[in-house]
Amino acid sequence: MDSLEAAVEAVVSPVGLGQGIGPNSDAIGREVAHQALAGLTPGDVPAWAVAFSGGRHDGPTAFAAMRDVLGAIPLVGGAAVGTITRHAVGYSGFELAVATFPASLGVPTILAEAGLDRGEAVVGARLGRRIREAAAPGATVILFYDSVRSAPPPVLHAGSRLVEGIYAGLDGLAIHLVGGGTIADIQLTASYVFDGTASTHHAAVAVVLPPALTADTVILHGCVPASSFMEITRVEGAVVYELNGRPAIEALEMMLGMPIDDKRAQDLSLRVTLGEKHGDPFAPYDESAYVNRLIVAADAKSGALSLFEADFRAGARVQFMARDNDMMLASVERGTQALMERLAGKSCVLGLYFDCAGRSGLVSGSSSEEAQLMVRHCRPDLPVLGFFSGVEIAPLMGRSRPLDWTGVLTVIHRAQG
Repeated sequence: MDSLEAAVEAVVSPVGLGQGIGPNSDAIGREVAHQALAGLTPGDVPAWAVAFSGGRHDGPTAFAAMRDVLGAIPLVGGAAVGTITRHAVGYSGFELAVATFPASLGVPTILAEAGLDRGEAVVGARLGRRIREAAAPGATVILFYDSVRSAPPPVLHAGSRLVEGIYAGLDGLAIHLVGGGTIADIQLTASYVFDGTASTHHAAVAVVLPPALTADTVILHGCVPASSFMEITRVEGAVVYELNGRPAIEALEMMLGMPIDDKRAQDLSLRVTLGEKHGDPFAPYDESAYVNRLIVAADAKSGALSLFEADFRAGARVQFMARDNDMMLASVERGTQALMERLAGKSCVLGLYFDCAGRSGLVSGSSSEEAQLMVRHCRPDLPVLGFFSGVEIAPLMGRSRPLDWTGVLTVIHRAQG
């Protein structure tokens, strides 16, 4: 065991962390819950917990097993392609990980709203109004929502509409909003969310952290511009039909220097995103200024490109962005180190990592797991819990936005002053 591993093993944190892997949802749920309770400081009792459950587990069974051990405390989180901790990164679908927060850190306000299948913006507005009533200005709010509306074929709940609704309900209240959309597998066939009291579908849950806790966040992606700016001249929902007045697929073929056949269309999501730069368009490149959208399909007949989210509008200036594993890993190393420097001297509680499932080695083809690299560059006294998600949410250029192909690392720490 090297010195870093020894330091990690010696960590004494107020948060209890449990993790495991196994096919029996009841047994593994109980096992990780017992681990998390044992990790609490003697004399402390849990106030709430966050858990991520591999998509091959039965959500209600895993939820009930953990609650049976932890007691009737709020449990949030949900389905995951896989889980991330200091000790293991895996995406077999049988992983389960949970963190318990002690009552000594304060009790959060947990708000759940159902009905995403009847309208994401409406649910978001209801949730935003409730957050406004519960949160002080600048409060940290963690959001989880069920990503999958129906399948097959996969139809997703639009995170962009949910977040827009939340901001409408907030009515100007500034908060630090982070979170992610839950998915059970990379094929987007199913999902569920833990809303505090149950494992359910078509719901969103917001955790308003108590005043004793706050958070710092960094966005990691590593995409770089591969084209000049183009204007979206025709778009319907998540389908971009025209760029600069021409079929969108023609612009992409020009950038790639080759026609897009069926095989290349299937590989697009591993190579290219469509990015919108926020702030000064002529400012030097800054990855944190871009909202990137995965290109999930290309239709040669209509000339259209289908995106993962439906928030780009006609008139928006966008660029094709190149995805590269080396740039991804460099972004993780650079961004994690910068966040750790900002956190120097602060009493950190837990690092939460919302990580696009496409960044896993299984999908990206990277020889290194970027989540493991992130953990290695975290300071050794910081417990880490994360999951492979569908959509990541983080502050960017003045407000929080749903993101694609990003890793969002948010570190919860004790508020100062």
